[in-house]
Amino acid sequence: MKITQQHSTPSFSSPRSINASSSQSSPSFAAPQSPPPPVVLSPCAACKILRRRCVEKCVLAPYFPPTEPQKFVIAHRVFGASNIIKFLQELPEPQRADAVTSMVYEANSRIRDPVYGCAGAVCHLQKQVSELQAELAKAQAEVASMQSQQQNLIALICMEMAQSQEQVLHHHQQQQPQQQFIDTSCFLDEYSLGSTWEPLWI
Repeated sequence: MKITQQHSTPSFSSPRSINASSSQSSPSFAAPQSPPPPVVLSPCAACKILRRRCVEKCVLAPYFPPTEPQKFVIAHRVFGASNIIKFLQELPEPQRADAVTSMVYEANSRIRDPVYGCAGAVCHLQKQVSELQAELAKAQAEVASMQSQQQNLIALICMEMAQSQEQVLHHHQQQQPQQQFIDTSCFLDEYSLGSTWEPLWI
């Protein structure tokens, strides 16, 4: 007697069927979103020109943005990066922006005029102010002279008008008594003559 043993072969399902069955059986979950890429801030113009790493609390970053590299180039050319950093660290934060503006202006002046620098620009501006003040004083004197001439002209016109009115009034007063004398003495009535002379012949 032979006993036959039947070996059951395991059934393997395809991955698609597994995924389909799992998606049908298990509830649907949203796929986790990937974290946003880290925001990479570009270094400031100073650190970029100096070729160093721009740290988070860089002293130069607020005053030398990456969009204005020429600003740091000019200041660095005259003062040097170490002196600029040292100078800014010694100042309180509210005064640093004005200090950077002054340094950039002085560096520009020194590049344009290596001998006098900012002092030459100040002297030139003072000369322009003196010339403008002289022109202003001259214009004010001319305005005062024109106003005086205008007042004298108005006074002369008023005087001539007053004299002409006096002449017209005097001429009118001279003609008025002659007209009254002619009106009263030239015309006599015959009855009035008779009435005045009748008592003399009685």
